[in-house]
Amino acid sequence: MLADYTAASGLAIARMVTSGQVSAVEVARMALGALRAVDERINAFQRVDADQVVEHARAVDQRVSAGEVLPLAGVPIGVKVGERRAGKALVAAGCVVLGSTSVPGPGPAWRTWGRTDRGLTKNPWHADRSPGGSSAGSAAAVAAGIVPIATGADGAGSIRIPAAWCGTTGVKVTSDTLVAPGFLTRSAADTKVCLEVLLGRDLEPTAPTAAWSDTLGFADTDPEQAAIARAAVRLPLVDVPVDLLDPERAWFDHRAGRPVDIAENRRRLAVVFDQADLVLTPTTPNPPHGHDGPGARMSTALTWLFNLTGHPAASVPAGFDADGCPVGLQVVARRNREQDLLAALPFGGSHNPGTTGRDSA
Repeated sequence: MLADYTAASGLAIARMVTSGQVSAVEVARMALGALRAVDERINAFQRVDADQVVEHARAVDQRVSAGEVLPLAGVPIGVKVGERRAGKALVAAGCVVLGSTSVPGPGPAWRTWGRTDRGLTKNPWHADRSPGGSSAGSAAAVAAGIVPIATGADGAGSIRIPAAWCGTTGVKVTSDTLVAPGFLTRSAADTKVCLEVLLGRDLEPTAPTAAWSDTLGFADTDPEQAAIARAAVRLPLVDVPVDLLDPERAWFDHRAGRPVDIAENRRRLAVVFDQADLVLTPTTPNPPHGHDGPGARMSTALTWLFNLTGHPAASVPAGFDADGCPVGLQVVARRNREQDLLAALPFGGSHNPGTTGRDSA
């Protein structure tokens, strides 16, 4: 029997479902119980149909009984409103959709605070802080233990920023479009299997080198954010400058359908990636702000360039600031080299809010 659903990894759940120690229906009911216990306080989900959840779980049990090999059999997931690619792949791998996770309402495209049609989505660590966005509900649901995995979509940092602020891992894959599919997890093992499911290929471990930058050459990064993220690094660092151009104008030109010139940033990144396998930065230049918004700060400053260039990127937990808010470390790999991201996953463990020393990675 699954002793503590909220602390279990997706892979652990799948192994128990596959071996018959617990059914997908039983796990689905545990997830619904976790949602009822927690979501009234954080508003991570927009829509949940309990009967449909159980029905889908029963179908997974039937697939397992028929001998189908499902790497994520019976694992409850949240699916970001409007996201399809990652959700479809995870369901095919045996996941059970618990419901649609919340996203911010209408507003500026860079908006990173969780105002939803159900009210504020709250950061599970600090209710008065933003969970980040736009994958606000997905990050909050994973951090709070409602689901071990949730999907997201990342157009300027929309997976990586909420992952950083909620203390989870968030990954976007290589993409030729501004918005890239991806997911959020609490477990290094879950991150690997989700990447393999989404990409449709096995990922072998690598031993990459990395280049570090506090600012990428242009961001106004808080010293505390930089220090905590830098202290989490466990990879060999290459002494190569990462001096890029602020992508703000190019990003807004792209959103407006105007011609975009990022050739110089591509050239500079190519020079960096000739000497290092990864680029490491703080995920955000600032800690989670309140629900009134970021003010003059640009929380996307360190993330949105890699949406323009299409590089795969992740945010992994790096630690906590003096205020007790999670801090993320951003990891960027060469295009189509998602396997190199995996080397950064053990840097920091994810913890459930309100627990002490419980590592769910």
